[in-house]
Amino acid sequence: MSKPNVEKLLLAGGKDKVLRAKYNVIETKDEFIRTATADGYDFTLEELNEVLSVEGLEFESSGNPRTRQIWLR
Repeated sequence: MSKPNVEKLLLAGGKDKVLRAKYNVIETKDEFIRTATADGYDFTLEELNEVLSVEGLEFESSGNPRTRQIWLR
């Protein structure tokens, strides 16, 4: 478990439109983390929240199709 895994996922989503779309439709942070773990990105809720806070990012999604403003480029 690690913050670098959170950052790796956020960077991967910033580059990969399909990956980003997959995670944008997830409703909760818990489900987001379970999906990330299954995809090889192992981190905790606390680590996700810390990275989002440090980067000034919000987890909430909006729009149609839904999107999150968490993806790093």
